[in-house]
Amino acid sequence: MKYRSYIVDVTLVILGILSAGMGLKGFLLPSHFIDGGVTGISILLADVTHLPLSILIFVINLPFLFLGYRKLGLGFATRSALAIGGLALVLAFVKFPDVTPDKLLTAVFGGVFIGAGIGLAIRGGAVLDGTEIAAVLVSKRTQIVRVSDVILTLNVFIFIAAIFVLGVEQGLYSILTYLSASKMIDLILNGLEQYTGMTVVSAKGEEIRMAITQNLGRGVTVYQGKSGYGKDGHINSPREIIFTVATRLEVPLIKREILKIDPAAFIVQQSVDDTTGGLLKKKKH
Repeated sequence: MKYRSYIVDVTLVILGILSAGMGLKGFLLPSHFIDGGVTGISILLADVTHLPLSILIFVINLPFLFLGYRKLGLGFATRSALAIGGLALVLAFVKFPDVTPDKLLTAVFGGVFIGAGIGLAIRGGAVLDGTEIAAVLVSKRTQIVRVSDVILTLNVFIFIAAIFVLGVEQGLYSILTYLSASKMIDLILNGLEQYTGMTVVSAKGEEIRMAITQNLGRGVTVYQGKSGYGKDGHINSPREIIFTVATRLEVPLIKREILKIDPAAFIVQQSVDDTTGGLLKKKKH
């Protein structure tokens, strides 16, 4: 199992490198578009200094790889260094066709290929862009901003620079590329079947639990609680708090069953980025 997992990880990283290389050389570079992060910075510097992009991508990522080594371990840093080095070699020596001169198609599908490449590499335990490493570390240190906030702020400056260096049209198309890549990364990492967590507080918790588990075939977790504010402002009767995870398509059905049992039930929904274990698939009757 260990070797099988290792082979799968290596395969994912290789596919990620080839996909990102296709996105860059087959779409973005011929049209002078950029992506966000270190890749975007490298393309801008390559356009200004006329240095090889393959060298710039590896050199600019080195400080982030060092940070990754210090904070996330040698294994992660080594895998990421090999992945970024592989991308640099692909950009230097592998030829890709210039797929289309259409700027809109270039922006969208260039982002799709780059996003798929980054997502596959992350699935394999590596990164192709060191921006994510820096964003995680800044977020942990400040405790105020989120990782997505750091990445967004950095990319705002990158795209402003792109507008001045490459022109307004290329800069705006580059933003579209970044959005396309972001959605593709999310699709690769979280999958098509995104989950929603549902927390239900009701005096009829046992009936709701039976309906969800027996009628709908979903797994649940039951917490014991009490109502926090009653008619007299004090803690009142006990409540069973039901928690379940379902796909977005199943949420309306579950809510309908819950409200049929208890129209006054308090239901809270939140997006779930990832899940491991438990009864995630519907149980067969």
